[in-house]
Parts: sequence; structure tokens; C-alpha cells
Amino acid sequence: MCKKKQFKYCPSEVDECMKNIIKFLNESGIKTLACCCGHGKYPMTIIIRHFSGFVAWDIMSNRCIPRKRNFYKKDKEGYYFIQETLENGGTK
Repeated sequence: MCKKKQFKYCPSEVDECMKNIIKFLNESGIKTLACCCGHGKYPMTIIIRHFSGFVAWDIMSNRCIPRKRNFYKKDKEGYYFIQETLENGGTK
């Protein structure tokens, strides 16, 4: 887990603590679309393109994310999360 960053426009940087795994996945031919360590508040997520090509998949929760972009929502404290990865799809 690493310190939450302040993003001015969009969270396009990879969290420092996840750089090695994301680099490994991409170099292994697994296309990562998005990721976040969760910063101790939300579950860690690594979104990849599903083999079907029509949806994305979070390999950490083993759940389908039914869209190709705009995966994350932002909570009131500025933390990003993916609703589908939370238990019962609810918020924390």
C-alpha cells in the first residue's frame, strides 16, 4: 500500500507499490487497463481486458466489470474505488 496521491484531473499514474506487478503483467502480454492499491480503504484492483474483449475483469476480486473505461468512482475523501469489487456492490 502506498500513500494516496492528489490527482488534478485524472488518476492516470500507477501507484508506486504496484509498478512492478503492472510492468510484469504488461510485459507478459496481459493488457492492464487500470489499477489501484486501495490505499488501505478499498480493495486492491487490477483491471485487465477480458478474453472476450467485450468487458473488463478485475483479477484481484475475480469479478467482471461491465464496461471498457470509466472504471473508478471517487468518494468524498478523494479515494477511487470500483463499486463492483466491494462486497454486495455497496459502498464502504
